[in-house]
Amino acid sequence: MTRTLLTAYRYCLLLLPLFLAFCQKEKFTSDPADKLEFSTDTLRFDTVFTQLGSATRFFKIYNRHNKSIRISKIYLENGSNSRFNLNVDGISGDKQENLEIAPNDSMYVFAEVTINPNDSISPFVIVENVIFETNENVQKVVLEAFGQNANYFPSRFGAGAVVGLGCNGGEIIWNDPKPYVIYGVLVIDSCTLRIAKGTRVYIHGGLGKFVDGEGITQRYNDGFIAFVGQGKLIVEGELAAPVIFEGDRLEPEFDEEAGQWTGLWLQQGTTGHSINHCIIRNSIIGVRVDSAADLTLRNTQIYNTASSGLIGVHAKITAENCLFHSNTGFGIQLEYGGDYDFKYCTVASYGVDGEALRMGNALCLDQSCGNFVSNKLQARFQNSILFGSRADQITLFDRLDDPSQFDYQLKNCIVRVRDLIKDTAYPDFFDHCQPCLNADSQDTIFVNTNEYNFRLDTLNSIANRYAIPVPGIDKDLEGKDRDILMPDAGCFEIEF
Repeated sequence: MTRTLLTAYRYCLLLLPLFLAFCQKEKFTSDPADKLEFSTDTLRFDTVFTQLGSATRFFKIYNRHNKSIRISKIYLENGSNSRFNLNVDGISGDKQENLEIAPNDSMYVFAEVTINPNDSISPFVIVENVIFETNENVQKVVLEAFGQNANYFPSRFGAGAVVGLGCNGGEIIWNDPKPYVIYGVLVIDSCTLRIAKGTRVYIHGGLGKFVDGEGITQRYNDGFIAFVGQGKLIVEGELAAPVIFEGDRLEPEFDEEAGQWTGLWLQQGTTGHSINHCIIRNSIIGVRVDSAADLTLRNTQIYNTASSGLIGVHAKITAENCLFHSNTGFGIQLEYGGDYDFKYCTVASYGVDGEALRMGNALCLDQSCGNFVSNKLQARFQNSILFGSRADQITLFDRLDDPSQFDYQLKNCIVRVRDLIKDTAYPDFFDHCQPCLNADSQDTIFVNTNEYNFRLDTLNSIANRYAIPVPGIDKDLEGKDRDILMPDAGCFEIEF
């Protein structure tokens, strides 16, 4: 054998193991326990666009196992309707199949979003999942971008976070033509938040979580504004330019979707809250007012809530010319006593399980209510409508059986009660409700409840001329003059 051939032979012997290694069949894991790992669980596009533009971000997929992993599918959850585009390991496409990652290897996923900040249909916060299907597992990475130019509070990274906003007893004014987007939980603790006419406030709801002192993960409803300590809310809407609080999903299919955000929470001891010409909708609750807190509510609509519209818990609330409807819990819920005064209000409860009004003077501490705490209830309703599709629209809960601790009066009101006035319940109800009309489903009150039009039927409404004048309230919710001698009950005056 010549020297040249001998050298070639030796090289072949050296390379043979490498050739054999390449020829071996690659081993893939099919164990569902062998999951992918990601460099992040949420890919955030922190750019707030002021003009048409795009941004690209990336994350990495890791195979931490000693066998290869075959990813059956990678795709965008919204498919062709997605506002994002993907590039996986150098290959463009929003849906890819049978991608392989070698043991202890990784690959890049690039995501791009194109935003028109003046697109009024675009959500303020655009959220979508990238889905990974592997070994019967479904995993996801969240993509999150900001769709419209707005003022974001507490920040653009606030989902699930609680952030306090203080100004040492000063005042913050929201009057920017751009909307305000609450992303997370905003706590006002030493400021007066004054919201000017025409301001729109959108709240991004969700589920937040935190780990308590014992290491247990606690969950809470995200997306609300809370006022604590010296915090105060002043809403200064006007008839032609109301202030609006609603969820941040603006697509038509979300227009009547309740429970998109949590609500407004005026916590214990806060004082001086005032809301005028305001619309609060599509939340879990509308407004909650806690013990020793007070609220003046005028010309306001609270509707389409997944729970109660207005909640008072041993609070002080004055309301006039207000409309509550489509509240899954109660239209108005007054618990643990308190001091309440409602004039010219309409509470319409159609197609939901809750009644128009609940009033109670106690909070139960156990299921049977053998243990409870109580406070005096004083509630006044005048020139109001408490009506709906159920036979009973008022629930009373008196745990003390002491008239001085359960003081309620309704005057010139239209109500609907049946079982409430039975001998086993509150047979003396109409001693506290006089004069009152106890209407039923055959009576005409509103224009069209199926279309949520709770103005009074011009010709046949039994609310026509049923009220009595109240000094200082000479206009209705829509600014129409009230009859100076015989006004109509409820928040709307008939205009002939």
